[in-house]
Amino acid sequence: MQHFKTRWKITSNWQIVVIILVFALTGSTAAFISKPILEFFGITKNSVSVVVYYLFYVLIIFPVYQILLLLFGFLAGQFEFFKTFEKKMLRSLKLDFIIKFFEK
Repeated sequence: MQHFKTRWKITSNWQIVVIILVFALTGSTAAFISKPILEFFGITKNSVSVVVYYLFYVLIIFPVYQILLLLFGFLAGQFEFFKTFEKKMLRSLKLDFIIKFFEK
């Protein structure tokens, strides 16, 4: 636990629990929401090949996940942690241009 507290710059075990719950809730919700979004655009496993379906699924789930992570982090009172986390992740994916939205 101490390793996470030091690495993530958090002060209590309660914050670790909240952060882990936010990650879990975000992942589940993003997966749940992405399927209806694809169906709205007429992309189903029956209408396109499985490879194309999952390609679009990943392309949809990525931005949905990012938005939900910040939203759930805000609701859990950990917005600054998740904002910093998002910036690090986007930099590692070479998507630095998106970070400009955080700095406004």
